[in-house]
Amino acid sequence: MKLKEVNKKVLRFLGNHFLHTAISALCNSLKINQINFETVKKLQENKQNFVLAFWHGTMLVPWYLQRNNNFAALVSPSKDGELLFRLLKKWNYNVVRGSSNESGSEALDKLINFANENFSVSITPDGPKGPQFKMKAGAVVTAKKSGIPIILLGIHYEKKRKLKSWDKFEIPEFFSKVNVIYSDPVYIDKDLNFEMTSEKILQCESLLNEIQKKAEQL
Repeated sequence: MKLKEVNKKVLRFLGNHFLHTAISALCNSLKINQINFETVKKLQENKQNFVLAFWHGTMLVPWYLQRNNNFAALVSPSKDGELLFRLLKKWNYNVVRGSSNESGSEALDKLINFANENFSVSITPDGPKGPQFKMKAGAVVTAKKSGIPIILLGIHYEKKRKLKSWDKFEIPEFFSKVNVIYSDPVYIDKDLNFEMTSEKILQCESLLNEIQKKAEQL
């Protein structure tokens, strides 16, 4: 077996056994400033579930904030996705393995079923392989078919490390300040045709990028 393959297996073994402890300790140390969180709190008080969408490269803190909170999540079926799958299971997510590339996919249908059963749903709409900051159909289609709103989430880590991955994945430093901005609820009409749904996806993409920039400027 090649050394590179051995190293990957060792890293995955360490990740499987120590990732939850390490990530939880990191996230517990962060100074998180949540802006417009009242809109989420109001939905939760009214027992209204929702779709929460945030860019793949910033996903660490959003996953952490919604732990133990009646959420379902879509995670890539890849080997790297296995690490996230194990972490989210520790945080009591209902995890669906698959991709939101196609609105009719089996994985997306499972998410819609969770939404119809009053679970909220977390999605990274530019995942699992990008392009970065380009929204795919999953979040909007889930909201449309289940009749629940979308909340878009912008995240900025004041001190962080960026990986050399397609999404420039961001790992905050211990005790870093974090800005988290929640959008107001976005509702998707169930009767929208394909073209109008595509336009709504572009509108949500633009709004999410706008909120992301606001979080970075605070």
